[in-house]
This record gives sequence, structure tokens and C-alpha cells, in this order.
Amino acid sequence: MSITVTTPLPVDRAEEILTADALAFVEKLHQKFTATREERLIARAVRREEVARTGKLDFLTETADIRSGDWQVAPAPTQLQDRRVEMTGPASPAKMAVNALNSGAKVWLADFEDASTPTWHNVIDSQLSLLDATRGTLSYTSPEGKEYALRTDAPLSVVVMRPRGWHLNEANVIVDGEAGIGALVDFGLHFFHNAARLLSNGSGPYYYLPKLESHLEARLWNDIFVFAQDELGVPQGSVRATVLIETIPAAFEMDEILYELRDHASGLNAGRWDYLFSMIKYFRDAGASFALPDRADISMTAPFMRAYTELLVKTCHRRGAFAMGGMAAVIPNRREPEVTKAAFDKVRADKTREAGDGFDGSWVAHPDLVPVCKEVFDSVLGERPNQIDRQRPEVSVTATDLLDVTSAPGRATEGGLRSNLYVAVAYIAVWLSGNGAVAIHNLMEDAATAEISRSQVWQQIRNGVTLSDTGTTVTRELVTRILAEETDRLRSEVSDELFTSFYAPASELVAEICLSEEYTDFLTQPAYDLLVKTERVATPAG
Repeated sequence: MSITVTTPLPVDRAEEILTADALAFVEKLHQKFTATREERLIARAVRREEVARTGKLDFLTETADIRSGDWQVAPAPTQLQDRRVEMTGPASPAKMAVNALNSGAKVWLADFEDASTPTWHNVIDSQLSLLDATRGTLSYTSPEGKEYALRTDAPLSVVVMRPRGWHLNEANVIVDGEAGIGALVDFGLHFFHNAARLLSNGSGPYYYLPKLESHLEARLWNDIFVFAQDELGVPQGSVRATVLIETIPAAFEMDEILYELRDHASGLNAGRWDYLFSMIKYFRDAGASFALPDRADISMTAPFMRAYTELLVKTCHRRGAFAMGGMAAVIPNRREPEVTKAAFDKVRADKTREAGDGFDGSWVAHPDLVPVCKEVFDSVLGERPNQIDRQRPEVSVTATDLLDVTSAPGRATEGGLRSNLYVAVAYIAVWLSGNGAVAIHNLMEDAATAEISRSQVWQQIRNGVTLSDTGTTVTRELVTRILAEETDRLRSEVSDELFTSFYAPASELVAEICLSEEYTDFLTQPAYDLLVKTERVATPAG
């Protein structure tokens, strides 16, 4: 074989995942699809440069017949017809997987992407969690002796696995002399070990596809599904995929994305945090008119965000697909009842808006919020599993509506700048320690929110934004000073060992990418390089 694993087995039982046959399957995926993946990544950059040059982004003329055509995606399997509550989170450590499966949510999004640091330990441990979940043997015993086991008194959540985005590599797997592709490693190992067993269990191999920027990227995934099913003798159409519409170019190709995946499509999701990140990234050269207000001020009721979500619901339901709402990032704090009440109220309001707009379900980031989301969607759906029959013919969304950033309420403030820098450093520090889902100030932060934070700082420097509360212009000098102050604040909140090992390198990385003349497309790429270089693959912190 021309595939090798360059790192010692990171966890007990890793050999159950990294079998010769499984690696051979992953190798075939790479050899067949690597070239197309590279073409698609190049196409991303070319299109972004064209938009920057012309200042225009619009619906594609060459696919107008798809948007106007009368077609639908394949009918949903029974297990995916009711998705009113979806729990999101990492699959490592196994206690997280047990808690998610036991949460009462209809679906668990087992996240190998934004909520998981891709240490080799986490990648393989997550695969083991899903392997055991498929076999009904998943359990966990903490160092203190606390036992976690799958419940038997109620249905478990249906697993929908999210692999890494196309842009991320896997440094611990080498294929034909090159680093592996994170998405193919994640998908390949999961599909090989679980697809047939899931089908025999009455379920199936279900996936969330992140960070897509075009229907051609969806076509690539569809080709992978077709090949994988044939290669392993799995019936065609067994795979079901939900695509996160979390990039601004993808918002202009919702119909086309569903069409490319129509035999395997399950729905679309409003990935709100990455969507804002993408808006900043895509129009970073467009001047002050695309400089967003403080992240905390941008709600889903902002006109450009409302246009995006209403178009998503209309598109999905017209095509017989599910429209899935985004994640409310607030989380309860059991030590502070008033914080918990505020969190519940915010989630209830957010989910009430989504259910009223026609979404078929939504995400929560904490098991305590499952009943809140369920209550809201129960009140709208009743005994119906979904509301696909709500077609939303009154919705009409133009390119101008999707790009109407200037009408978003809010201000850019020094408090927002400080918060962005604090969150970026704090998140990256914990990410480097091995934990990709981080509670910061009663919000569940993941890679998407860190991406927004550092991108907004870069954009503000680039455009010389004036802060409304101080009248100060955002410059490299101002950001350098405030970053040092927020780093010192974090130094006072953690141990010297943690600060030296993780927070200091995180602050240096934030300075590098925020102050650079060139924009860094994905924060997780240099962060992953640092992770690999320093061999920080120890037991996850937190």
C-alpha cells in the first residue's frame, strides 16, 4: 500500500480503526478524488478573486434551469423524517458521545470539525466512539470512577457525522507521499466500519457536509458517496447528507447543491456563525460598507441574515428537503440560576423564530437545552414529523437582499474589539490543548466563532474602522496594545503552566494573523500546523 500512518497508535484499541482493509479503502478514496479536491480548492480562490475584482456576486446564469426546474431530492429514510431537535458536539471523550446519544434529541451531530481539535488522539478516539455507538456497546468510566452508559429506557439520538472541511489535511496519514485529506480520512474510516452495520440496525450512514462553497463541491461529495457504496457493496442511495450553508457563495447555490446530491440529500442547515465568518472573508476587500458591527449585535433578524434563512427554508421545502436551523450558542450555568434562565429565554426566542419561519428542526449545544428546543417545535409541529409542506411561496430573495450588510443594526466598539481578541486567544489556547468546544462567558464557542472574531479584527484594521464609543480608529498599533492587555487578563485567569504551554502561543498566533497584510483563509490551518509541530497531542484539557 502507498498509505502509511506516521504516528504511534494514540489510544487503546486504535488498531480496531486503523485496520489494513480500512486504510486500503481510505487510500482508494485519496487516489480517486484528491485531484478533484485540489481543483475545487483552486476554484474557490479564483472565484473569490473575481468577486473582489468585480464587486459582484450573484446567482449563476448557467444553472438557471436547475433553479427553475421541477425536481425533488430522494425521500428521507424513516430515521431522518423527524429532526426537531439536534444535539451537536464532539465524539471524544466517549462521555460526550454517551451524553449526546442519551440527551433526548432526535439527532446527534457527531462533530469531527469545528467542535473538535483534530489531534490524532481525538480523530481516532472519535472513530472508536462511533464504532461502539453503532454496536450499542459505547460506555465510559471517568478517572474518578463515574460510569457513563447508553440509556435503555428511551430511544437514542440518530448519529449524523460531520467530517472535516475540504481545506484541512491529516498530517498523521500519508498517501502517495502527501498528507492525507481530513475529510476523506474521517468519512472513509467511519463509512468503512459503520455503513453496513448501521443499515442492518435500521439506520444508515448519515453525514453533515461543512464549508462547501459551490455545487461542484457537492458534486464531488456525491461522486464519493457513489464510489464508496459500490466499493463496499452498500446499496446506492443509503447515504444521506445534510449540507451546511455556511458560506456566502453557497447561499447563491442552494438549489444547485441539493440537485447535485439529490439521490443522497437530506437537507440544508443554516450555519450562522461560519456564514458571518464567510461574509467577512469573502468581502474583506470591499471597503467599509462590508465592515460588520460587533459580533454580539448581529442577530438572525438582521435583514441580510433573514434573507438567507428564509431562502433556505423555501428552497429546501420546494425540493422535499429538510431545513435545519442554526445553533444558539448560549449555554446554561448551573451555578448561576439567573444566567441559566437568561440562556433558556434566548434559546426559546431563537427557536420560536425558526419554527415560525418553517424550519423543521434546530441545533442546541447542551443537553439541558434539548427540552427547550423540543417544546418550541412540538408546539408548531404537533404530531407531524416536519413541516416540509410549508412551501413559503411569498418569499422572494434577491442577490441584493443577501448582501445587504449596511442595514444590519449595531455598532463597532472597543468592547467588541476586546471581546474578539479575548475570545480568539482563549479559544485557540484551549483548542491547542485538545478541546474544540469551549465555554467562554456562558457561550459555547467553537472554531466558527473564533474565525469571526479574528476576521473582524483584520477587517477593521484593513478598513480603518472608527469605534463608535471611543472615536478611535482601529490600527495595528491599537490592536497590538489591546491584544497585550487581553492576553495579560487571560494570564491572570489560568495557571502559569497553561499560559506558557497554550495561551502565549495562541496570542502570538492571533497577532500574526490579525496584523498580517495578507488574510489567512482559515485560522485552523496555521493552528493545526502549530499543533503538529509542537506535538501537542496529549490528553484533551477541560
